[in-house]
Amino acid sequence: MTMQSALPSHPVTDTAEGVVRGAFALLNPFRRSYRTQWGATHEELRRTLPGDDVLPEVRWSSTHAIDISAPPDQVWPWIVQIGQGRGGFYSYALLENLFGCRITNADEIIPELQTLAVGDEIRMHPSDAMPVFRVLQVTPPTTLLLGNRPDHDAKTDSALGVTWLFQLEPSGPASTRLITRWRMFYTADSMRSRLAVGPVLIEPIDFVMETKMLQGIKERAEHRKTQLEDEPVAPEQNKAHPKWQLPITP
Repeated sequence: MTMQSALPSHPVTDTAEGVVRGAFALLNPFRRSYRTQWGATHEELRRTLPGDDVLPEVRWSSTHAIDISAPPDQVWPWIVQIGQGRGGFYSYALLENLFGCRITNADEIIPELQTLAVGDEIRMHPSDAMPVFRVLQVTPPTTLLLGNRPDHDAKTDSALGVTWLFQLEPSGPASTRLITRWRMFYTADSMRSRLAVGPVLIEPIDFVMETKMLQGIKERAEHRKTQLEDEPVAPEQNKAHPKWQLPITP
């Protein structure tokens, strides 16, 4: 697979946008219903998706969706390489790096990051003290499910479980519907657990960062599709045009 450059980014402008969007989201809790359903249809919100059975009970969840003018097999390479120390998350990298995440968003497809297996780690932060996602399901080019099954977390004194789904579905001859679903479970209904993993802080942050991520994936996949369409195709010898064909001898 060849590397293809995507559109140039504008980190300073993007960061300013992220700060404004984040502040607005945190100051407007009554907009939570809109944020947790951004881009999704009523059918997508109701539908059971891969990973829903991992956490049959959740404290809060979100389902986001976006249309991409590229087929699933051209969107998938951008998704499968996500992660800290990998292709990044195509979101507000400068904001992520203020918290020590050391994120670099890839503007190209990285061949050595195109294979994942169940159990592989996907990090959001380089520190071992921070949560690490595991690959729970990977079915190219349609499904990537990350998360952790419920387990005791000493920091919140609670059993925590989370799933993060990326579902790609063809929506036309050369287009994709990308659906993400985040589901969070925790047992201890304490102030500590609500602040650490509850919807008060995490949900607005998730909305701002994930919707930017979806837009980043869309931009990269559509730009690469245009590049591929613009690449010249070498004519096949003696087949590309009648003038190259040898005369038929009776």
